[in-house]
Amino acid sequence: MGKALAETFPVARRVFDEVDEALGDKLSVVMWNGPAEAITLTENAQPALVAVSMAAMRVLESEAGVDLKRDAKFVAGHSVGEYAALAAAGSLSIADAVRLVRTRGQAMQRAVPVGMGAMAALLGVDFEQAAAIAAEAAQGELVQAANDNGGGQVVVSGHKAAVERAVEVAKAKGVRRAMLLPVSAPFHSALMQPAADVMADALAKVTINPPVVPLIANVTAGPVTDPAQILRGLVEQVTGTVRWRESVAYMALAGVTNFYEVGSGKVLSGLVKRIAEGATGISIGTPDDVAAYKAARG
Repeated sequence: MGKALAETFPVARRVFDEVDEALGDKLSVVMWNGPAEAITLTENAQPALVAVSMAAMRVLESEAGVDLKRDAKFVAGHSVGEYAALAAAGSLSIADAVRLVRTRGQAMQRAVPVGMGAMAALLGVDFEQAAAIAAEAAQGELVQAANDNGGGQVVVSGHKAAVERAVEVAKAKGVRRAMLLPVSAPFHSALMQPAADVMADALAKVTINPPVVPLIANVTAGPVTDPAQILRGLVEQVTGTVRWRESVAYMALAGVTNFYEVGSGKVLSGLVKRIAEGATGISIGTPDDVAAYKAARG
């Protein structure tokens, strides 16, 4: 994650150094040398994802002359990616963003004892169908549609037994695929309320500036620029649905045709193409990606 960027571009290396200093440990060493079980811990994975996104963003700014205020209409991020989007747009400092997401990861892990919660992906359903499956499976426990990812993919989250029932209900209804996800907690469900309370306190202690371009918020799927609204949205997204399908659809309707996924992975680029007809999804997370972007811009 981000090692090639750091080895190729000094500006990326400086981002990882800044992250290590902000967290008070060598997260970059864990990211690049393992062990794997350490980087997959939520409290490490979340700041690592933000770090890679911001390293790639700084490289685009320095090497390709990218200026979000001039070149972008919106920023957006899926779940923890919302913090990277805000850092890219100048709303949060990199140091505050990674400290916040470490706190977020730790709080989410503590919110529900290991083994009590679960998440499952339902493929080949729309949001309404997934919500109906969750309601049928609840049986007095909690399970809710947590991520509306688009392209017929919805993730449900809640009590483990209820999520397992949701998988069986989905299969009985002929859903194309339903499977439990290898996650350690029921993210984006009401079971995360203790973590939301922690984040409300943590966010109240940092400076949130208006972003240079509007953020399309997870919880509203609409644009926000007011720092108070941004803070509320970051608290609410801990327990709320990630409305990614609606977020991409909003941006497409507003005239966005090129979506750039800056950081680690290509999942969102693929989802964009399935949500917005004719849209282009381009991932930028390696030196080769940066070179291709520069060449395309001429």
